[in-house]
Amino acid sequence: MFQMENFPPYMFGGLILVMLIGFPVAFSLASLGLACGFYAIQMGWFPSSFMANLPLNVFGILANDLLLAIPFFTFMGAILEKCGLAEDMLDSMGQLFGPVKGGLGYSVIIVGFILGAITGTVAGQVIAMALISLPVMMRYGYNMRYATGVLAASGTITQLVPPSLVLIVMADQLGRSVGDMYKGAWGPSILQVLIFVLYTFLLGVFKPSHVPGVPESARTLKGSKLWFKCLRGIIPSALLIFAVLGSMGGLPGMDSAIATPTEAGAMGCMGALFLAAIHGRISLALIWDAMHSTMRLTAMVVFILLGSRVFSMVFQGVEGGRWVEEMLSNLPGGQVGFLIVVNIFIFFLAFFLDFFEIAFIILPLLGPVANKLGIDLVWFGVLLCVNMQTSFMHPPFGFALFYLRGIADTLFKEARISRPVLSRDIYLGALPWVLMQLLLVIIVIFVPQTVTVFLTKEVAVDLDSVKIEMPMPSEAIDSPTDSLTLSTPSSSQDKSNIDEEQKRMNELFNKK
Repeated sequence: MFQMENFPPYMFGGLILVMLIGFPVAFSLASLGLACGFYAIQMGWFPSSFMANLPLNVFGILANDLLLAIPFFTFMGAILEKCGLAEDMLDSMGQLFGPVKGGLGYSVIIVGFILGAITGTVAGQVIAMALISLPVMMRYGYNMRYATGVLAASGTITQLVPPSLVLIVMADQLGRSVGDMYKGAWGPSILQVLIFVLYTFLLGVFKPSHVPGVPESARTLKGSKLWFKCLRGIIPSALLIFAVLGSMGGLPGMDSAIATPTEAGAMGCMGALFLAAIHGRISLALIWDAMHSTMRLTAMVVFILLGSRVFSMVFQGVEGGRWVEEMLSNLPGGQVGFLIVVNIFIFFLAFFLDFFEIAFIILPLLGPVANKLGIDLVWFGVLLCVNMQTSFMHPPFGFALFYLRGIADTLFKEARISRPVLSRDIYLGALPWVLMQLLLVIIVIFVPQTVTVFLTKEVAVDLDSVKIEMPMPSEAIDSPTDSLTLSTPSSSQDKSNIDEEQKRMNELFNKK
């Protein structure tokens, strides 16, 4: 028979087991949580009324206004990924950077960053950029492993760049504002782009044959026409980023917000429709497809959240939170030791779990421990988000690699590329980019200023130095030299001195 103090490890092991079975996560979590809950009631570890609180927990989740931002930002991203914005930007950027060694790689990285800041969806971004850029890269002799790696990695940047959906979920789970989480993510996002650009530059220097420049004959736009096409995609996108993120205080240097994340997401939807209209791609079919994909993603997130709440409520009921805290609080190395162990655990867990599942299931267990260790929860949340980028990239389970595999097969069948793309090239091409993402994890662990530099600094107040002075009314003092001093006499003072002091004070007040 199990004892309650020994039950949390078995319950956590059961969680890993049901994840590996492959049944839908939301229903697996709920089933495991209910089974463990009824077993705990049977053992007398908590009363049956404990499980009666489950409906209230469910309604409490659905009443959370912050989660309304998820369908809004999802719809915004779905509109933008289908309206041709990626196609126009990749074409113009590719011609702008074309003459440079690795120019097409630079354009993919920069466009991936810009699209990540306005779409927030990985799947659509990887698919759109691969459809457009992979045939061009193969045509001009780019190394296959570099081409597939840069396309997949640039698509996963959207996981970290605001308005990432994962950051919204993490803000909710950690009890921090979405604006602070977004501001904290800008530093690692920009650093990630710089690391990717540096890698491409070094390839152009040491292995120029892997990233050749585009020949002059292939550049159809030049001069003012080229710059106009580039700015036509960049300026409206920048305005949308500023309007959406700036209104909710999610940009560096902004200390106040004029809109909630939900209101900002609604404004972003209108901006996305406006951009689609500018590019002449808006239609009822486009809106219907965007609504359909939004409905599917939102339903998935809500069901995972409900299933994870059933599991976490029972897990906390059998004192699983104390077990996790005792296990992780005593790790050697303090904060750094805790962060290293947690990130290794998250990295391997991401082989099997989606980022939403990790955020809903694991984060509520780790957040209280991080807070107890004095770790800034915004730094902690952004750090885990950087780590979870790798869930899309590491072979053989990365979703971005699956998307790329499917798009490469489609392009070959349609004769848009001259030869098939081997799975070996996709997987081996992803490895350098995974290592670069892990390098960013290490940097963020040991240099927390990469996250906190853009956050609003809290004013520290030393309570011991605070003095409160209460001046006497001016009419109670005859001259500047007059003052009233109340003091507690020492034990050596005799009664006559105390009476004399009291008499003098009484005379002074009676005089007035």
